[in-house]
Amino acid sequence: MSLSNRRVFLMQVATASGALAVAASAQAQAMVVETDPQAAALSYKADATKVDKAKQPRYAAGQNCANCALFQAKAGAAAGGCPLFAGKQVSAKAWCSAYAKKA
Repeated sequence: MSLSNRRVFLMQVATASGALAVAASAQAQAMVVETDPQAAALSYKADATKVDKAKQPRYAAGQNCANCALFQAKAGAAAGGCPLFAGKQVSAKAWCSAYAKKA
């Protein structure tokens, strides 16, 4: 392989890597909506204060994604990942029936 072919190859690899990083970042930004089938199955509410306590007896005031063990974001983040909603983010103010208090 000549030197110019290596340079072209390395530039193509760098460009492809950058494109993949941008695509992954854009995909990670999608927010879960309450009408998603997985969200509906877990009684996801984007605003925990709107949880119907009669329908969700496990809910207690103050519970939200920000203080759930499944929430994957830095402290104070407005949104973050959750393994229950792969590829999407949940609001820190949200709640679902899989809530587990952070230790």
